[in-house]
Amino acid sequence: MMYEQQQHMRNRMERRKSIEEERLEIVDLSGMSLESLPTPSLSLGTICNLNLSNNNLQSIPESLIARLLNLMILDVHSNQLKSLPNSIGCLSKLKVLNVSGNLIDSLPKTIENCRSLEELNANFNKLMKLPDTIGFELINLKKLCVNSNKLVFLPSSTSHLTSLRVLDARLNCLRSLPTDLENLVNLEVLNVSQNFQYLDTLPYSIGLLINLVELDVSYNKITTLPDSMGCLKKLQKLSVDGNPLTSPPSDVVEQGMHAVREYLSEKMNAGHKSPQKKKSSWVGKLVKYGTFSGNTRHHGTHEDRDGFIMPDYRSIDGLASPRYMGMFSPRRLFSPRTYFTR
Repeated sequence: MMYEQQQHMRNRMERRKSIEEERLEIVDLSGMSLESLPTPSLSLGTICNLNLSNNNLQSIPESLIARLLNLMILDVHSNQLKSLPNSIGCLSKLKVLNVSGNLIDSLPKTIENCRSLEELNANFNKLMKLPDTIGFELINLKKLCVNSNKLVFLPSSTSHLTSLRVLDARLNCLRSLPTDLENLVNLEVLNVSQNFQYLDTLPYSIGLLINLVELDVSYNKITTLPDSMGCLKKLQKLSVDGNPLTSPPSDVVEQGMHAVREYLSEKMNAGHKSPQKKKSSWVGKLVKYGTFSGNTRHHGTHEDRDGFIMPDYRSIDGLASPRYMGMFSPRRLFSPRTYFTR
């Protein structure tokens, strides 16, 4: 009897949840040249998808955001926003946030409370830093796009975004990357290209990104690729052009990705045999993660070669630019190898 009552209660709760989901609304106010938001004609708690993109909004009221308790998608790209309201931390169900193409110089610390967030697009803003502890809180984040900003560094907590699959931080002022990247076990795409006069090294831990498929470090000041990159077994696309590389040398680079991997792997083996503590500790980690076996000879394939610096390479759709490119300065886009998609 007790089991039947419990089952009956569960069924009622599921039906109620289904009814509530059916009542949720999609509100599209995009492209209406709005300078302020109209008084809503429906309950804000019923909105699950709010599109305010391509308007002239300079701010979003704190009180409005705080009442969007069921919001899962918020799109405010291509406005004139200088900041986001602190009440954005109330959006516990938010999964997608697009604030690209605005004038935002910092994200509110309260964004860390959006723990359901899976995609954050803050491209084409004026961000100089990200919240220090963002990586400790946004544990479900899969895509972080912060290209075309003024970021000098990524917070060390970024390396704790264990669900992250895409990290796009090109066209910034990055001077370095977090040293402990090994926690990004699901990362598939890493783009830190075109941090022109600043980024000159890559951390050795980049070799522990066991699921990395695409890596773009082009147009930086990198002279040496870490030996550990020879262990990136799943890497299919690599772009290193526009760097003053000395290791590997240009004749190796010209032979393609397989030759680069073999060169770096052989170099790592040589370092493993020498009594350098730092290298040895990293080789130990590479062995632990199953990316380094000590073997250097492999038989290359045409597919390996094709995967290296493909001239028709484009980034995954939707990573780079907001809807309208015309509103941004062409000085940010001067490179002929800039990979943007509409």
